[in-house]
Amino acid sequence: MKTLLIIVIFLAIIASGAYGAFTYHIIRTDNGIETLRKVRPSLEYTYVDARGARKYKVFLIPELAEAGLRDLLRDQGIVIERQ
Repeated sequence: MKTLLIIVIFLAIIASGAYGAFTYHIIRTDNGIETLRKVRPSLEYTYVDARGARKYKVFLIPELAEAGLRDLLRDQGIVIERQ
């Protein structure tokens, strides 16, 4: 019975991790770690490193733009404008 309880708890932890990976973007910025809710469930761009010069490349990813990355970075004082 104890083994069954351990297996059930382990499976619950795995399932919650999979749910989080399918529904959230985890973005590491210069100010820390931010999360954005994904528009469509997928495993693409689950973790994104947007520190330093890489943040400009992140602006070009359509999935992150739809999820609100530009607003998130704008709140941190990072704005990219066309000239």
